[in-house]
Amino acid sequence: MEPKVKKKLFTRDLSLIFSILLAMQMAVATTCVFASSDPLRPQVRTGPVFAVRLDSSINPATYGLVKRALKEAEAQKASALIILLDTPGGLVTTVRKMVQLIMSSSLPVVVYVYPPGARAASAGAILTIAADVAAMAPGTNIGAAHPVDIGGNTDENSTMAKKSENDLAALAVSIAQKRKRNVKWAEEAVRKSIASPAQEALKLHVIDLIAKDIPELISRIRGKVITLADDSKVMIAPRDPNPIFVQEGLKEKVLKVIADPNVAYILLMMGMIGLYFEFAHPGVIFPGSVGAICLLLALYALHTLSANAVAVLLILLAFILFVLELFITSHGILAISGTVAIVMGSLMLFDTNSYLTISNSVLWPTLLTVTLFFFTIAIIAAKAALSKPKTGPEALIGTTGVIKEVKKPGRYMVFVHGELWEGLGPSDLHKGQTVKVTGIKGLKIEIEPKEE
Repeated sequence: MEPKVKKKLFTRDLSLIFSILLAMQMAVATTCVFASSDPLRPQVRTGPVFAVRLDSSINPATYGLVKRALKEAEAQKASALIILLDTPGGLVTTVRKMVQLIMSSSLPVVVYVYPPGARAASAGAILTIAADVAAMAPGTNIGAAHPVDIGGNTDENSTMAKKSENDLAALAVSIAQKRKRNVKWAEEAVRKSIASPAQEALKLHVIDLIAKDIPELISRIRGKVITLADDSKVMIAPRDPNPIFVQEGLKEKVLKVIADPNVAYILLMMGMIGLYFEFAHPGVIFPGSVGAICLLLALYALHTLSANAVAVLLILLAFILFVLELFITSHGILAISGTVAIVMGSLMLFDTNSYLTISNSVLWPTLLTVTLFFFTIAIIAAKAALSKPKTGPEALIGTTGVIKEVKKPGRYMVFVHGELWEGLGPSDLHKGQTVKVTGIKGLKIEIEPKEE
């Protein structure tokens, strides 16, 4: 073959190879562009890890704390929020709100039953299986989520108890299905009150992992891809392994104490007693101020606990009726009406299907004490209103005295109650005669002869 032809073929082959390489490079570049814009590719979260500790019963205070922690974590573009959980359970109404909060969160939520010896019992078990990542420390346990009445008054064979059980079981099953966890275990935790230690819970796929402490937990979740509520995927990849703890505020600390049906009810009764005592004895100040504080705290707690509004109004009506008994002579009608109102309001204070009631050991002794107090004060006030005056000029009416001097017919100086009064009476009275005071006219008394 001639040199010119060989050179031409070589140039053509070289151009072909270059074109192929250029096409491959463009294909790779195009693939990279499509991959980077792929909506299914997880977003890497490198922000800090936030943590919040729940070591009490689940109540409106804990809900407020978790809500605030999520808000702060989202504002700081955190990679995840860890809930350190140790709870005996709590209010089903509150755990429902917390489950909704967690499952609609825009960042991954990890529930970690910690420290060793902690438990996620009752409502805490439902909260754990609702997390994006459920973790436990060695020596912890989870389960026993059967609904119970706070006052311990539930009849397990009653229709309402069965409705409560079925409702909570359905919630647990739906959460387990959503999180792809053990549905059968979730249902039996409610219906049969089963509980499992950490190793068994991991084996049964109730939880995702076991970690001995917080650093190990963060290490284990690093690189984990989570699907959020909007179906977007995020990867937990914090740069800083040290968590930022969200502390309880004053509001959460106060609400944690008062957000108990029994405590709220006692505060309500104490507030009524304090204000009632102030109305009965104006100027004492201390009972009234303490009562006002207790009443406001009770109303705030009852609001957070979703108490029956009509029941609260009945109790407040009872208070008004008892106060009116102090100023209106109703012969006990107002007091009796107030007693009926306070008893009915106390029994209706929490709806049965909210799993909230006041314990019988708190309700009846408190109700009896408060009712007796109101009745006692009302009786004393009624006696004081109906009794004869003991001081002042009015106290002289009906008393007896002796005429010390006859000034002129019909006008006398009378010694009565250790005092000398000018008396007006019949003209035939005489000195030394015993007379009875029948009225007061200005600074003079009206008298008549005392019958023997």
